[in-house]
Amino acid sequence: MKAHEQTLAYLKTLGLQGVLQGLDEMINDAESRKVSYLTFLNAVFVAEIDFRIKRRVERNMTGAHFPVLKGLENFDFGRVKGIGKSEAVNLLDCRWIDTKENLLFFGPPGIGKTHLAIAFGRTAVEKGYKVCFERVTNLIKLLKTAEVQKSSEYRIRRIMKSDLIIIDEIGYTPIEKWEANLFFNMISELYEKVPLVVTSNKSFESWAEMMGDTVMTTALLDRLLHHARVFTLDGESYRIKKSRKEV
Repeated sequence: MKAHEQTLAYLKTLGLQGVLQGLDEMINDAESRKVSYLTFLNAVFVAEIDFRIKRRVERNMTGAHFPVLKGLENFDFGRVKGIGKSEAVNLLDCRWIDTKENLLFFGPPGIGKTHLAIAFGRTAVEKGYKVCFERVTNLIKLLKTAEVQKSSEYRIRRIMKSDLIIIDEIGYTPIEKWEANLFFNMISELYEKVPLVVTSNKSFESWAEMMGDTVMTTALLDRLLHHARVFTLDGESYRIKKSRKEV
């Protein structure tokens, strides 16, 4: 077996896919620049590390279950009151994830709450955090079926082991009291362990009516607000504004 073929076989056996894909280019570069063995070896390590980081980010982006990918670069801050561009950009450092701070976005439909939540979640994934996005209706469905459906159990396990959880659209559909209890138990388990990003079209005062239990809702909000940055957004609906332009 030729040396090159033998090297490829070794790389496949060791699972070094990053090196395998760029081996010829690295060899040619090393020969043309006459680099030392140590420099070449370091280049091999860097290629493999970069490849694995890229694959991990791709897997985590898929596992996040974002409905679409959004970024701050296409968010119209001039249309929305309640959060400034510089304030939002500062959140991209993700320090709030490390300090277990929640981000809570409140405001009417079409104002960009979900856009912001996805933008911060996407950045977190790109920085190496494990993120899970769920609309509250699907999250409650998962909680209700986790004991009887393997797919729901697996998803809930992944959610609970995440570095950041995004819960979208609280308040758009009514929640039965026993469903609210499941949700409360989950939030209690995550309290001060995993940061949350929450979006809601309901004010705090409306949550008790939505969940059907004032005492439980008070305890839930207490946990969400204890370490949180609250953004109350207002402005013209993006979808209404877009419709007007089309007309």
